[in-house]
Amino acid sequence: MGDPAGIGLEIALQAWRQGASLAAPFFLLADPAAVERVDRALGWATPLEMTTPAGASQVFGHALPVVPLAARADAAPGRPDPATAPAILESISRAVNCARSGEASAVVTNPIAKKTLYDAGFPHPGHTEYLGELASRWGGPSFPVMMIWSPLLAVVPVTIHIALAQAPRALTRELIEATARIVDHDLRTRFRMEAPRIAVAGLNPHAGESGAMGREEIEIIAPAIAALRAEGLDIFGPLPADTMFHARARERYDVALTMYHDQGLIPAKTLAFDDGVNVTLGLPFVRTSPDHGTAFDIAGRGLADPSSLIAALNLAARLAA
Repeated sequence: MGDPAGIGLEIALQAWRQGASLAAPFFLLADPAAVERVDRALGWATPLEMTTPAGASQVFGHALPVVPLAARADAAPGRPDPATAPAILESISRAVNCARSGEASAVVTNPIAKKTLYDAGFPHPGHTEYLGELASRWGGPSFPVMMIWSPLLAVVPVTIHIALAQAPRALTRELIEATARIVDHDLRTRFRMEAPRIAVAGLNPHAGESGAMGREEIEIIAPAIAALRAEGLDIFGPLPADTMFHARARERYDVALTMYHDQGLIPAKTLAFDDGVNVTLGLPFVRTSPDHGTAFDIAGRGLADPSSLIAALNLAARLAA
């Protein structure tokens, strides 16, 4: 469902209405009243049908299947409300349970606003970390890795939802190695790449300029790369981040490991904002999401573009297959 004050329900309705572009049917875990309210306000008259996960595939051809939540999600467009946090979290946890039980092949999440959840006492830095906890509850790994994927570029930030000032302190050789191993494994098993090529960015300008602009490349990043190469990974770097994302540079690798959030997500979203997909690696189930946010500023106006959600749905179907 995502945050009901954002564009999540709106783009879910549009995705169903553009069903011919979808690789597989889906069902929406949401408060039915919230879905109906959004659809009515936009004047779309989308056919909706309350159902169970098991019955969704029979419904999808003639109506958007909505699996009701127990919690309500009363929120006006563009006005996030911490009171909707229980419904937002229920939609995520129930989706994971559906994947665990086999009632769904994959989980696709709509955008959430972290502050809305923080104000309600949410203890996790973000979506990715919460999914890791849900996976760990039933024996799955508890080290999820966020990848932004598109046909043009795939990036994985080693440090994610922390303040920029904290990123250098959080960066360790062990973290780089653990992240790279999961990326290599999931690109082989889920994306069916025989030998994934991984490029690693430096942390500092010019990748540290041989220590003149910082020693993280020498003391942390390069030793991690050497250890991973010794294990058989096709990985190289550290590279200056300002020259590794142009077209010719991208031909050398399948995924880029960056040292902090914006270092990777700025080029990824610049190149493929409309069809980029957030993929969580390292989980025992497939999870994707649009690569954009809640867009509170345009919520409820019928302006939201569903392209990234459709890309997320189609990539989820491909990975689950």
